[in-house]
Amino acid sequence: MPNSDYAEELTWTAEAKVKYKNIPYFVRTQARQRIEQLALASGSDTITAEIVEKARVEFGQ
Repeated sequence: MPNSDYAEELTWTAEAKVKYKNIPYFVRTQARQRIEQLALASGSDTITAEIVEKARVEFGQ
């Protein structure tokens, strides 16, 4: 997945990218937006697997 899919101000860990790829393709855009919102709200500039997991739970996946 090209880096242009990710917000420029945020860094994704390798583990977070793997978890993101496991999200069904039809909700990835919405999930990515929520993941980035969660990271920014927590004051983090790095997307971790834990943040991806938190968003996944919110989406009920």
